[in-house]
Amino acid sequence: MTGAPSLIAAWRDHLRTQRRRSEHTVRAYVATAERLLAFVQEHRGEAVDPALLATLTPADLRAFLAFRRGEGLSNTSAARELSAVRGFLAFHVMEGASPPRLKGPRVKKGVPRPISPDEVIALAEDASEHAREPWIGARNWAVLLLLYGAGLRIGEAMALTGNVLPLGETMSVTGKRGKTRIVPMLPQVRDAIEAYVSQCPYAQSRDAPLFRGARGGPLSAALIRRAVQGARGRLGLSDRTTPHALRHSFATHLLGRGADLRALQELLGHASLSSTQIYTAVDAAHLLDVYRNAHPRA
Repeated sequence: MTGAPSLIAAWRDHLRTQRRRSEHTVRAYVATAERLLAFVQEHRGEAVDPALLATLTPADLRAFLAFRRGEGLSNTSAARELSAVRGFLAFHVMEGASPPRLKGPRVKKGVPRPISPDEVIALAEDASEHAREPWIGARNWAVLLLLYGAGLRIGEAMALTGNVLPLGETMSVTGKRGKTRIVPMLPQVRDAIEAYVSQCPYAQSRDAPLFRGARGGPLSAALIRRAVQGARGRLGLSDRTTPHALRHSFATHLLGRGADLRALQELLGHASLSSTQIYTAVDAAHLLDVYRNAHPRA
């Protein structure tokens, strides 16, 4: 594939140095680009270069997705693949041209459902990848992982200050009615926040907001909601995929893995157990879906 190795090398370097993506993300995005270039050469029968990439149409991308779906890709994985393809084409497309636009596959809508762990990571990666600056991407990644990994409300995350630094195995969070609770810090969440702090151009102090806006002021929850809205559109996720849905997913996944309801109440900061019991119904709905899909008589 004439030109393909250099296209891949430039893309890998861009992800690592300009976008400061994790090695996991770099590997995934580079693998998608390699699959796309191999398909395009076979599909078009031409040597792949930026000029050819600029001529790709939505029909070409639909053919690529159909090929990938034939290899067993789910809707979520296909949407994630398409998002990576869009980024690759936007990076390499010739000046004055625009990469082809194609609506991603939709995840089937239904009753409220938790977001799967794979969808959480895809959502956070996409919101990070499409940020206008690398440090803002690191911030978006850290916020969304915190909401899912610790079950915080978006307002609770926005209210955090530099007082939580340095991070340990737990974090003190102030919730509704000024009630304080202790939440665990997963290593992945701690690493994400520390990576954001190291890249943030604004100095941290104990009383200053932990998460900053582009101009250094307190980060607005509306900006995170907007980032999530854009990411879910690109990934084809349900409009029920919101920052608060990450908190629901945290609770449902813990309950599904045997967490005690009282312990979950404490982690979520619910004043009454009745507020926590809604997650038993959500988990039951998931179990019913599994039963219906698996039982031969269902």
